[in-house]
Amino acid sequence: MAGRRRFRWAHRGDRGQVAIEFVGMLPYILLAVVAVWEMVLVGYAFSLAGNAADEAARAGAVRGDGACQEAAGEHIGGAWNMTATCGKSGNLYKARVTLNLPVLFPGFNIDFPIEGHGGSRNEEED
Repeated sequence: MAGRRRFRWAHRGDRGQVAIEFVGMLPYILLAVVAVWEMVLVGYAFSLAGNAADEAARAGAVRGDGACQEAAGEHIGGAWNMTATCGKSGNLYKARVTLNLPVLFPGFNIDFPIEGHGGSRNEEED
């Protein structure tokens, strides 16, 4: 009977090895997923800032400074902590939109500005 027990234990040596390796690698897998998600948020923030600046510059070129500020914040939620700067520069109306970089989700931002710039020919109505 002792021989049978030794024989059984000899074949069970690798049992559970995959589960142990997975548990060991899980923190690295999660870290990679978080890093990829953060890069997606950074790209989205740049896209959002650029689009808001373009829309703000176009609205400001046609209707003035008040419309520029309003157009900049039209498609951006409050969680992004947006600031917009608008003004004329020669024949152009320029807008700069600044967002704070989110960490994992908008609303939990760090003080790292992401800027978008936009310009449009000045067409202000009289």
